[in-house]
Amino acid sequence: MALRLPRAPSPSICFRCLAQLSRPQQLSRPRRNLSTSLRRSTTAAVPIAPTAFGPTVFGPGTWQKQYFLANKFLGGQSGPSLELAAKDLLPHRRRQLRNKLEKEGLVDHSAPLPPDASSLLSSQSESSPAGSLKRLLYAYLALSKPRLTALIVLSAMAPYALYPVDPLLSAASAPTLSALTLAFLTAGTTLASASANAFNMYLEPAYDRLMSRTRNRPLVRGILRPSQALAFAISTGILGVTALYVGVNPTVAALGATNILLYAAVYTPLKRVSVVNTWVGAIVGGIPPLMGWAAAAGASQGVDSGMTETLSHPGGWLLAALLFAWQFPHFTSLSWTIREEYKAAGYQMMAWKYPRMNGRVAARYALLFFPICGALWWVGVTDVGFVATSAVVNTWLVREAWRFYRKAGEGGTAKKLFWTSVWHLPVLMGLAMVHKAGLWKGVWERVTGVEEEWEWEEEEEEEGVEGVKEVTEVVV
Repeated sequence: MALRLPRAPSPSICFRCLAQLSRPQQLSRPRRNLSTSLRRSTTAAVPIAPTAFGPTVFGPGTWQKQYFLANKFLGGQSGPSLELAAKDLLPHRRRQLRNKLEKEGLVDHSAPLPPDASSLLSSQSESSPAGSLKRLLYAYLALSKPRLTALIVLSAMAPYALYPVDPLLSAASAPTLSALTLAFLTAGTTLASASANAFNMYLEPAYDRLMSRTRNRPLVRGILRPSQALAFAISTGILGVTALYVGVNPTVAALGATNILLYAAVYTPLKRVSVVNTWVGAIVGGIPPLMGWAAAAGASQGVDSGMTETLSHPGGWLLAALLFAWQFPHFTSLSWTIREEYKAAGYQMMAWKYPRMNGRVAARYALLFFPICGALWWVGVTDVGFVATSAVVNTWLVREAWRFYRKAGEGGTAKKLFWTSVWHLPVLMGLAMVHKAGLWKGVWERVTGVEEEWEWEEEEEEEGVEGVKEVTEVVV
């Protein structure tokens, strides 16, 4: 006798799976390789009335494994049975399952974020033989916070590439920005950032051991002595500022030294005094773009250019404002996930002192990206296409920041905003470089060899000079 499908199936079961269950060859042979725990948990969770599917037809041993995979584990199971079957899910099915469980409140969002690079490097260093070069290398690298340093270096290199040089890549002119200057900028910024981070760890070992994010750092674990960390911080700071002064220009060197002092002498102690530390930290994050812009201006105008000349163009300040604004959605979401640890360690953070303010600040500064990106086109740093493409990623950030504010960080909104900010910045800077003003005009000229617009401008200039000569001859 053929099995008839019910007219009103449970909303948890799709018609595709009902059709699959109706096949006699599947119902007659139960799957023996499915674990008992999975069968028990899934059959107990399926909301099917006994009158619609009798137990003689759909007994516990007749459920097919692919049925539960296709239906995202009906009923919100948890425990080993879910983990066992989730291994066989396709990636999009795993995402669907996680979204379903998040909506039902079955996902634990209190789990900490993954450990930072300093913690991982400290573990690598401790596992190396005592006194070995590898042990010391990993420990000193952990002092520099390599991921944060890499982000700072990239935020200085991008403005260097965005500095307006006309006509970029044109067939008639050679690049005016120096690769050697860029190399000195990269090396000097790396060393200056490593110095600031090492000073930070040197000043805070007593408080670092109170937090899960920082208790694995080299000074806390005793891999390095405080005197070694201090010597590393001083030496890298001197080398970094010297490299910026000799290889770039004095303005960039002054900005690098200022950032070390702000981070180590102002921001670090201020964290235990006032929530204003977040704004000071954002200023520290906004200085590297100014360094990159001033480096490019010095390479284009002359190494001896002063601060007024190298920082006169508003483009550098707009890029600094962009990095300044980005710090807030990034850090407010990060601090929210460990707010109780910040509170226990005595750090004055908005996440635990003013949680509603924490969400408002994230949303407000996320909105600032729209006028900043528009202004970059207005002052001639990017073309008009950047206004449209940047609006897409900025809308993504604003959406997550708004959810973070509305739900006060609950429901996984803090982690979503954090990872959105991690991807937002490199994507936005990449779009800015793709839409650099004059880039595609220069590419077109390089490919076709056509320079009609520039030739027309040169002809106008020549005609103007000839006109001036004729007027002069008449007057004489």
